[in-house]
Amino acid sequence: MYSLFRHLLFRLDPETSHQLTLRLLRVAGNFPPSNWLLTQLNKTPSKPVNAFGLTFKNPIGLAAGYDKDAVAINGLAALGFGHIEIGTVTPKPQPGNPRPRVFRLLEDEAVINRMGFPSKGTDFVVDRLKRSNVQTFKQANVRLGLNLGKNKDTPLEESANDYIKLMRRLMFYADYLTINISSPNTVGLRRLQGREMLEGLLDAVANERQTLSLTPNASPSGRGRLIPILVKIAPDLNDEELDDAIGVILDKNMDGIIATNTTLAREGLRRRPERVEGSGYQSETGGLSGSPLRVRSEAVLRQVVKRVNGKIPIVSVGGIMNPDDAKRRLYMGAALIQLYTGLVYEGPGLVKRTLVEQ
Repeated sequence: MYSLFRHLLFRLDPETSHQLTLRLLRVAGNFPPSNWLLTQLNKTPSKPVNAFGLTFKNPIGLAAGYDKDAVAINGLAALGFGHIEIGTVTPKPQPGNPRPRVFRLLEDEAVINRMGFPSKGTDFVVDRLKRSNVQTFKQANVRLGLNLGKNKDTPLEESANDYIKLMRRLMFYADYLTINISSPNTVGLRRLQGREMLEGLLDAVANERQTLSLTPNASPSGRGRLIPILVKIAPDLNDEELDDAIGVILDKNMDGIIATNTTLAREGLRRRPERVEGSGYQSETGGLSGSPLRVRSEAVLRQVVKRVNGKIPIVSVGGIMNPDDAKRRLYMGAALIQLYTGLVYEGPGLVKRTLVEQ
């Protein structure tokens, strides 16, 4: 069934087809009969996982980037995921980079995007979470993560202010927060992964979390809760940079690592991406995801597992395209995995198939 739907979607440019699927999921998720039908069709076996002090009904999540503004979380929750990560959310609204900014590489089962954190801003996301009845969402035992990023026009040296603003507004609604410092599509952002800048950022984040935990009703669990904070890293760090980043994450008592974001590398591509306006094949800048990222993402996971040595859980994402990929990441030591590009090519049934075959 999805192969037919995919054929129709792939006749549209990638960003338009993505917006269409989000609209359909929003409508289906907010209409009780269709939400019930989606839930029944995608009912998955329970395979609980404990991570970050939370229990997930299964280890498969939706990666950040799919629903940036929390417009379709009820529909997404009906697809069988154990958790869904919304965002990247920025403090103020921003349009992101000019279109076209998403490109399919069909022969490679890959996508290149240079979205640049398009976001409707914190106020909009908070409003959507309120309208979506996030409590009902959580009663369905689907964990909600919120992925945080700085605004493009915020100087790198002032980045901590943006992340703190986001924490103050969004921790009321989240099971966990993710500090995104690894997108390749915001100029300079990846510099925050360097030891000195990362120490300053995570020190500010840790202090703010401690302060917020003492505020009555500052989170769904109330006073005293230290909300789990994860850090999402890039696949393009060299061994020394990766070791530095992990060292700081552990020193600052963060709760987990998401490895990895998209890559700037282009190794292993069979064809260059096709421009949606029909100008033929040419090189495109941006982050690459999908099958070509598999080898690099697994290599980084291997290094992170070894360096972390069981101290904190790891979420693996990048190049997970089928149940075998998913099982391999869990076997390698990931506590949880996240899907995105695999869903584009395989459809939402990938979640159920993976859990049945696990």
